[in-house]
Amino acid sequence: MTTANLPALQVVIPLVAAIICAFLRNGTLAWGVSLIAAWSMPVIALTLLTEVLSGGPISYAMGGWQPPFGIEYRVDTANAFVLVLVSTIGAVVMPYARASVAQEIDADQQAWFYTMFLLCLTGLLGIVITNDAFNTFVFLEVSSLSTYALIALGKDRRALLAAYQYLIMGTIGATFFVIGVGMLYSVTGTLNLTDLATRLPVIEYTRPVYAALAFITVGISLKLALFPLHVWLPNAYAYAPSVATVFLAATATKVAVYLLLRFFFSVFGVQIVFDTLPVTQIFLVLSVCAMFGASIVAIFEDDLKRMLAYSSVAQIGYITLGLCLANQAGVTGSMVHLFNHAIMKAALFMALGAVVFRLGSARLSDMSGLGRTMPITMGAFVIAGLAIIGTPGTVGFVSKWYLGVAAMEKGWWWLLFLIVASSLISVVYVGKVVEAVWFREPNEACAKASEPPMSMLVPMLLLVIFMVYFGIDTRMTAGIASQAAETLLAGFK
Repeated sequence: MTTANLPALQVVIPLVAAIICAFLRNGTLAWGVSLIAAWSMPVIALTLLTEVLSGGPISYAMGGWQPPFGIEYRVDTANAFVLVLVSTIGAVVMPYARASVAQEIDADQQAWFYTMFLLCLTGLLGIVITNDAFNTFVFLEVSSLSTYALIALGKDRRALLAAYQYLIMGTIGATFFVIGVGMLYSVTGTLNLTDLATRLPVIEYTRPVYAALAFITVGISLKLALFPLHVWLPNAYAYAPSVATVFLAATATKVAVYLLLRFFFSVFGVQIVFDTLPVTQIFLVLSVCAMFGASIVAIFEDDLKRMLAYSSVAQIGYITLGLCLANQAGVTGSMVHLFNHAIMKAALFMALGAVVFRLGSARLSDMSGLGRTMPITMGAFVIAGLAIIGTPGTVGFVSKWYLGVAAMEKGWWWLLFLIVASSLISVVYVGKVVEAVWFREPNEACAKASEPPMSMLVPMLLLVIFMVYFGIDTRMTAGIASQAAETLLAGFK
């Protein structure tokens, strides 16, 4: 294996592994193949990131057709950072998956679960690495279709309804996106993102270009669950199998956010998006509404999966807030929170998956005193909850620090106040869980509970260690996120 082919292998390996899993029809064997494929992904992604940091962007032409005529995979600091995130989450999730999937999914469907998981991973990595607008749409559909299947595999019959709701919303989003791409192609004659960025200023910004920007923005916003286009997300997270929830919450919306950042900053450019159009004002209002509205709804949820789903909507609000500030600190805050929130939410949903594994329920009313019999699991939940709040010493504080700095650079002190105030709402719903699991007497089911198997416990604790370590040493997260922000703000070079 030569490093020259690593961009292609980043997508090909999970795709081939998915096909193998589909033919195996055996859950244990499919898990073994998935484990090998998933563990190879961070190695490739980290190698690509190292090469990009030392030697600049990597261009990989598919099929011998040179860009902009053929499909190009292009790796720079921004998408290498996201590749590392997605592939690392996939690798950490796989050991956790074995016991959880064996309990929650029927034996004859387990191989299909791993097939869909790998296809989803393929699609997400493909979205990030490709430099072709239509190829982005293809990978978007690969990840979306496999996601619908993953959600539908949940045992609760409401999983089918959740998958159907997501299918409808996802199809609308994909349609908007491909219409926007088609309009760009009609006025520029190219689908290569770098070539698009070069040609758009030359032809000047006409109505079709503005319309394309609007269609692409709405389409991607549906995928990333931007308030108020988030209605599909709570049910999808609540009724999907626990492993699917962990993976999707940590990666799917983050990849969609990256895609929006790429189109806004690298393709269309800061001048047209933020200086000419009222994008800043629109995203600012929607982001603040998400930060407050979704957090308030989370307070009243008894189902902790739904509570964390609404928390995700609020956290996405922080990411898009940094995006609309459109300065170095703001985009850095978006990129680092994209990474940090993935770690936090994966750990939280892993803890809930462990609770479901032992209790068969994710309802807070069923968890009285659970901290006494599952102290490691609930301790991990509390630490991840502190990170969601933004407690100093955790990754959540780092993200919100950059957003606060970006707001002050704009002279928007009132926005800094809103960031702090919305974070305090998180104290309420996290505190509600802490009170129930640590300060109440255990009910009969909780008194008999015990910690999950080590295969589930170790990945969860690994993410908790990441949360604390990267909250103190920010060189590998905020440092690279800052370089990624420079790459996005500078456009394609």
